[in-house]
Amino acid sequence: MRIVVAGGTGFIGGFLIPKLSAAKHQLVILSRNREPSPTRISSPVVANTEAGVTTEWWNGTSVGRWAETIDGADAVINLAGESIADKRWTRARKLDLLNSRIFPTRSIVEAIRRARKRPSVLVNASAVGYYGSVETGDVRETHPKGYDFLASLCARWEDEARAAETFGVRVVRLRFGIILDKEGGALKKLLPPFRLFAGGWLGSGRQWFPWVHRDDVIGMIIYALENGAISGPVNVAGPEAVTMKEFCRALGKVLKRPCWAPVPGFVLRVALGELSGMLLTGQKVVPRKALDAGYTFQHPSLTPALEAIFPPGST
Repeated sequence: MRIVVAGGTGFIGGFLIPKLSAAKHQLVILSRNREPSPTRISSPVVANTEAGVTTEWWNGTSVGRWAETIDGADAVINLAGESIADKRWTRARKLDLLNSRIFPTRSIVEAIRRARKRPSVLVNASAVGYYGSVETGDVRETHPKGYDFLASLCARWEDEARAAETFGVRVVRLRFGIILDKEGGALKKLLPPFRLFAGGWLGSGRQWFPWVHRDDVIGMIIYALENGAISGPVNVAGPEAVTMKEFCRALGKVLKRPCWAPVPGFVLRVALGELSGMLLTGQKVVPRKALDAGYTFQHPSLTPALEAIFPPGST
C-alpha cells in the first residue's frame, strides 16, 4: 500500500514507520520540519527512498503541495498532535493541544476531499480520555463522552476525522490507553522515583489505569489499515484491567523496587493543576471492538507486558 503518515516522527511514529517499511509499504511522512532532525526513523529509514520512505513538508494548518501525496494514496494515518502530558495545562497550552490536532486533521480531510482518487481508509489517533472520569462499570466504545477538557479535546478531534466519511472513506478512530514504553509516554515519567527506591501510586490508587503496550498500539494501527470491517471508534487498551495501585505494584515487582511512597492527590493538583485530573481519574476500558474483530493482543496481561519492556538485567 501507499500510506501517508502525519505525525510519523513522533513517539508512536518512530516505531510504526520501520514496521510499515519492513512490510514493503510505500510511505510518505508529512513533516513540519523542512530539514527533519535525525531520529531513530529518519536515519536511515526516512531518508532512504530505496526503503520506500519519503518525507514531504507541510505546515499542518493548510492545504499545500503536500496534499498531492493524498491523491492516489491507499491509506492515511494521522498521529499529529502535541504531547498531552509534557506541560501544565495553561490556557495557552490547552489551545496548543487543541490546534495541533484540529488543524492538521481538518487539512487532511480537505486534501481527501480534493483528491481525484481518494484513500480507502483514514486511521486517526484519539485517546480513552474521550470518556472522561468513569469510576465504575466497563467502558466500551458505545460509552458517552465525558465533560472535562481532555474529553472535549478528543471529541472535537474525532469529529474532524469523521468528516472524511462524507467522501466515502472508512474512518477508524483509535482511542489509545496509556501507552507503555520506556522510551516515552507516561511510563518514562513514572520510572525515576522507582529507580530511586521511592516509587508509589498517584492519589488514592483506586482509579483505573487503562494501559496498553506499545507493540499493541502499532499492531492495532496496522490491523485497522488491513481489516476493512473495522470502522468508527476502537478502544486500544490491554484486556486486563488494573487500578493505578495494581499497576505501580506490578511495575515495582518487575523493576525489583519497592512501591511504598504514594503521591497524595492534593500534591499533584498543586504541582500540575488541571493536568493532574488525567492522573487521578481513569476508566475501566474494554477493547471490545478490537477483540470482536479478531485482533490478538501481543501483551494481554500487565506483568508480562512490563517484563517485555524491562527484561532481566535491563532496569
